[in-house]
Amino acid sequence: MYLSHLALQHFRNYREQRIDFVAPKTILVGENAQGKSNLLEAVELLATLKSHRTSRDRDLVQQDQPLAQISALVQRPVAMAELTLVLRPVGRRTARLNGETLRRQLDFLGALNAVEFSSLDLDLVRGGPGERRTWLDGLLVQLEPVYAHILGQYHQVLKQRNALIKRLYSDETPPSESADLTQIALWDAQLATLGTRVMRRRARALDRLTPLAHHWHQAISGQRETLHIHYQPNVPMVQDEPQAIQASFLAKIQERAIAEQHQRTSLVGPHRDDIEFTINDTPSRQYGSQGQQRTLVLALKLAELHLIDEVVGDPPLLLLDDVLAELDLNRQNQLLEAIQDRFQTLITTTHLGAFDSQWMTSSQILTVKQGQIF
Repeated sequence: MYLSHLALQHFRNYREQRIDFVAPKTILVGENAQGKSNLLEAVELLATLKSHRTSRDRDLVQQDQPLAQISALVQRPVAMAELTLVLRPVGRRTARLNGETLRRQLDFLGALNAVEFSSLDLDLVRGGPGERRTWLDGLLVQLEPVYAHILGQYHQVLKQRNALIKRLYSDETPPSESADLTQIALWDAQLATLGTRVMRRRARALDRLTPLAHHWHQAISGQRETLHIHYQPNVPMVQDEPQAIQASFLAKIQERAIAEQHQRTSLVGPHRDDIEFTINDTPSRQYGSQGQQRTLVLALKLAELHLIDEVVGDPPLLLLDDVLAELDLNRQNQLLEAIQDRFQTLITTTHLGAFDSQWMTSSQILTVKQGQIF
C-alpha cells in the first residue's frame, strides 16, 4: 500500500495542511514541538483508530474548534481507498471509507496498515506488562481486525465482573445480600470464553512473529546475540484447545476466589498476561545498554513489518519518529536493507546530518515549522 495524500484540519497544531507523498521515503525535518510527531500520529490513527500518545479525542482537536478531520488517499493493489476520520472534543467519532459513513468504526480497520517506531517503544523492554500487552494487541488488530471486537467484548465483560465483585464484597453490603454465586458463575463463563479467544490469538501471533524477530536481531547484532520471545499467559495453556483452556481458566478463577474477594477485582485472565524478551537467555530488562535495547525493539519492528506484509499481502507503512539519529550506522544500514523501497517510510528528525546518501537520494524532504509543512 502507498499513502499518496494526507489532509489535516484542526488536528493538533495543524490548522489546515495538505501533503502529497511522491517518494518511497519522506523525511520531515524541524525543531522539536513543531508538529512532526503530530503528522505521524494522524497516520497512526487512520491505521489503528488509536494514538499511543493520548486516549482522549479532545486532546487531538484544536482548542475552540468543533471537530478535527484526517483524510487520506491510499493506493491498494486492487483500487484506491479514500479514508476520512472526524474527531470531536465531545461525542462520537465519524469514520468514512470511500465516501460511505461506517456504522461500525471497526470496519475502518485494515484499510491502512502502519508500524511505528518511536523512543517510547523502549518501554516495551523497560516498562510493565501493560506496555507489552498493548503492543501485541495493536499488532493483532492489524493482522486480524476482528480481534478489536473480541478484545473489546472481553474488556466489557471484565468491567461488568469487576463491578459485581466490588458490589458483592464491599464492606457496605448487608449480610442479607450475600454473594450471588449463580451470577458470578455466569460472568466467569463469559470471561473464560472470551479470554480464551484473546489468549489463543496472542499465542499464535507470537509464534509467527518470533522467528522473524530472531532473524532480524541476529542480523543487526552481527550474529552475536540471540533473541527469544516467551508468551507468559496468566492462565496456563498446556494445549491449544479452547475447551482445555477454558477449563484451566475456570479452575484458576476458583483458586483465586478468596484473593479476588479481598482485592475486589478480577485476578485471572489475559488482562494480566506478560511477554518476556530474553537475549542470550538473560531477561532484556536486566540486559545491557540502551543501544542493545534499541536493537531488540528495532528487530521487533522489522518483524512486525514483514509479518503484516506476509499476512495481509500488502506492505504496511513504516513510521520512524525521531529514532534514526539514535541508531548507529550498522543499525541504520540494517534498517535500510530491510525496508528498501518496498515499505513506504515517513521519518521525523531535527537535522539531516544523521542520514547517509542512500537515504537522501530516495527521500522527499519536507520542513515542518509551527504546524505548517513546506
